[in-house]
Amino acid sequence: MKIATLAAAGMAIALAMTASSPATAHVPPAPERIGWQSCTQQDLAGLDCGTLRVPVDWTRPRSGETELSLVRRKAGDQAHRIGSLLLNDVAGGSSIEQLGYALQFGVGNSAMAQRFDLVAVDPRGVGHSDPTTCAGRPQRGPGVTYFPRSEAQFEVLEANNRALAASCGKSQQALLAHLDIVSAARDVEAVRVGLGERQVSWYGIGYSTLLGKTYAQLYPGRLRTMIADSALADNLSPLDRLTTEIRTAEESFDRFADWCRTQTTGTCALAGQDVAGLFDRLVAEADRHPIPTSDSRRALSGEDIRAAVQDYLNIRFPQWPRLATAILAALNGDASAFTVVQDKTLNRVEAQTHACLDTPPVATSYRQLDQLERLAAQLSPHLGGAVAGWTTMAGCLGWPVPADRPHTTPARGAPPALIIQSTHQSSTAYTWALGLSRQLPGSVVLTRDGDDYSMFLFSACVQNAMNDYLIDRELPARGTICTD
Repeated sequence: MKIATLAAAGMAIALAMTASSPATAHVPPAPERIGWQSCTQQDLAGLDCGTLRVPVDWTRPRSGETELSLVRRKAGDQAHRIGSLLLNDVAGGSSIEQLGYALQFGVGNSAMAQRFDLVAVDPRGVGHSDPTTCAGRPQRGPGVTYFPRSEAQFEVLEANNRALAASCGKSQQALLAHLDIVSAARDVEAVRVGLGERQVSWYGIGYSTLLGKTYAQLYPGRLRTMIADSALADNLSPLDRLTTEIRTAEESFDRFADWCRTQTTGTCALAGQDVAGLFDRLVAEADRHPIPTSDSRRALSGEDIRAAVQDYLNIRFPQWPRLATAILAALNGDASAFTVVQDKTLNRVEAQTHACLDTPPVATSYRQLDQLERLAAQLSPHLGGAVAGWTTMAGCLGWPVPADRPHTTPARGAPPALIIQSTHQSSTAYTWALGLSRQLPGSVVLTRDGDDYSMFLFSACVQNAMNDYLIDRELPARGTICTD
């Protein structure tokens, strides 16, 4: 994309900072603004593109810079424009690509798009912002398992993870050590200053719900409104958070299997059958004899198939029917569908490079990991604990940069937030919304009875609540449930 570069704003902010604690750091405003130019990337036609250079290490601002990429869609009703709404994706997800997809789904016609500039910023190391793709190396190399059955397999896993980090190259090693959520939140303040806004509004999904909370802790009063869609909670121990996710994904799989069994074959390819039993048979067969894909160099094990299911479960339509079709095709000898990443905005390596800095380890030895595997098998008889949180935990074993402890104190400087949570979403437990609400005083949890995230796209009830909150700062009544 054709982008205008701005370095001075980030440096001016950085020079004003000290090495104070993250919860008390304040950044004075700087006069520089982002210079916008028309995007040249085809799927961003008609939007504005820009870049912003910020310090790699905010505590040592002269030690090097990284570049953030931004895309803006101006408010449709400029005469009644309220301000900027920052759009933020899941961990490792490109907010810029997310905005492109949302506009395809008609978000540009919404009330919030009329009153707000929609601004997507890819976080440091993600998407269009100096991505940590690590030379295109896969997260997990051939012969490596995230569920080791011996000390030797555990050592191979650690070596795999160290090699992944090393493959990022000397040019990105400094950035690799500063992909933590606090550094990302300081970047957000640089963006606010570059936009020339006194306050910004926030819409975050998954990881970005915690990024928004962290930003509010760092810079009280800078958020006008805050929406947390499919919230995470950092008030749990790492073990509790992992086991909750494992249970949640397994429950979602059970719901999928029950739904499919009661459908017609026109809706679900495995209608009327024992879906869970067929899936278990598929996994067992793939563990004995990996199943071919359209790539002659790649065949999938049962672990590969189990690990792909959570993403299929994240949105009921069209992904649940696609999962049934994928299972049937794999039973017939073609597992290609399980190699396709369902979230087109997501890069898994970029997600891991961030998660390793923000997720304290649950296990650090083979013995501990083996105990967790036994627990996961009990909690999750079909998926076996193969969820994103397990991938993070196993993928970060041996990682060269240690994780920071999350800042779990309430965000006193945040506005009362609108937290939107589905009752049965496979990646974000409903109870996590309640945990986040306790850390954001005055917030309201809007419950959506369903299985989806990014609920603005699926529910008119959610859309209306979001528009009322963003525009008029009116929260729905406590206990409100959206059933559409």
